[in-house]
Amino acid sequence: MERSKILLLVSLQTVALAFLISPSLADEGDVVVLTNSNFEKEVGQDRGALVEFYAPWCGHCKKLAPEFERLGASFKKAKSVLIGKVDCDEHKDICSKYDVKGYPTIQWFPKGSLEPKKYEGARTADALTEFVNTEGGTNVKLATVPSNVVVLTSETFDEVVLDGKKDVLVEFYAPWCGHCKSLAPTYENVVIANLDADNYKDLAEKYGVSGYPTLKFFPKDNKAGEDYDGGRDLAEFVTFINEKCGTSRDANGRLTSQAGIIAGLEALVKEFTGAADEERKAVLARIEEEVGKLEGSSARYGKVYLKIAKSSVEKGAGYAKKEIDRLQRMLEKSISPLKADEFTVKKNILSIFAA
Repeated sequence: MERSKILLLVSLQTVALAFLISPSLADEGDVVVLTNSNFEKEVGQDRGALVEFYAPWCGHCKKLAPEFERLGASFKKAKSVLIGKVDCDEHKDICSKYDVKGYPTIQWFPKGSLEPKKYEGARTADALTEFVNTEGGTNVKLATVPSNVVVLTSETFDEVVLDGKKDVLVEFYAPWCGHCKSLAPTYENVVIANLDADNYKDLAEKYGVSGYPTLKFFPKDNKAGEDYDGGRDLAEFVTFINEKCGTSRDANGRLTSQAGIIAGLEALVKEFTGAADEERKAVLARIEEEVGKLEGSSARYGKVYLKIAKSSVEKGAGYAKKEIDRLQRMLEKSISPLKADEFTVKKNILSIFAA
């Protein structure tokens, strides 16, 4: 599975190995996903609601995401306040109804009201917390962001970086370095590990570090390391690690629509879905044969393809669409990050069968 390919796997609630990168503070239950079906059930009821209207492709929205997630984590136990978000690409009707003309738009809905007040303040977790406390009559403290960055030393470097089991991204930094300090907030959301090269000069010299910060990627099959020369914002780190490690996560640590997709099986699935009922079993046998050749995470995903194909034979052509709808309803609820990953992968694969 892709989690084993990087040092820290993102788990929005548990500290394991980071997504590739980013330990998001909040899970999907902290920032409530609002849709056409649940918006008026959640908003305008017996608690105030701060709602972000966003678009997945919007750069400003991506920058706001970790701040908004931190806000959600801070208020998740406040019964009188809801922190929610609406994907305006998916739910255009809601966004049009509330006169959303740009992204992100943040609006406050008082308790019992669907008449919002637009938020015009700074897009930081601190400013948002102050606003919600004022409007909602709460006194919530902003949650502290836990660090999932592995701090390396000369004693632990070889064990963590050179064990041959993981791909590792390392920042060599100096505490006094201004560029390092400016990188730190992003790196906390992206990094796998870092080393204070001021204290461990021997390691810095060994890997040719002459300026700070220096970022090096250590693939599990190349422990000499390679320089990271890409951009230093979250999106570029995410792209780099996805490409290098074969992961499929977004800047918030969630799986993308490509997670679980195996290109080599797509043609067979199309043949399967286009076949007559009496021909499907023959195509199913070929799918099973191809899945048997897969290894690693592909083998696990292949088993999902096979299970869906068998269920489609047993339950008919409409199975995939019904299952997608069921999983989408589950994903809109408060579920664990691991369950969200499982459902997302299955939904992605089902979408090929339903195409």
